Amino acid sequence: MSHNQQIGRWGEQIAADYLKEKGYEILGVNSRTPFGEIDIVALFAGQIFFVEVKTRTTNSHGLPEEALSKAKLNRMKNCAEFYAAEHEIDSWQCDAISINGKPNLKPSIEYFENVTR
Repeated sequence: MSHNQQIGRWGEQIAADYLKEKGYEILGVNSRTPFGEIDIVALFAGQIFFVEVKTRTTNSHGLPEEALSKAKLNRMKNCAEFYAAEHEIDSWQCDAISINGKPNLKPSIEYFENVTR
């Protein structure tokens, strides 16, 4: 596994733990669709959340959330629509979590709601 993959997995675990602390139930991690991968599928208050996680260890390439390009958001929406149709889910939204930090240090976490609308 590459360094970037290791950092990505670390960020996804931080994000999943953050969501659990907020009362979300994690239904899936790295769920594959024909359009790409959904980092986290979570349930909260009867609604499904498809969560994209962006992790950076430095700001030299910008903030993590700046990696949410229009193309990335379109792919995310396509993944979510496919997953929702396949699992007969009516109520859902796409959110994102930005993780900025390094393993063994407390990261900063930002939550962005409804990023594809």
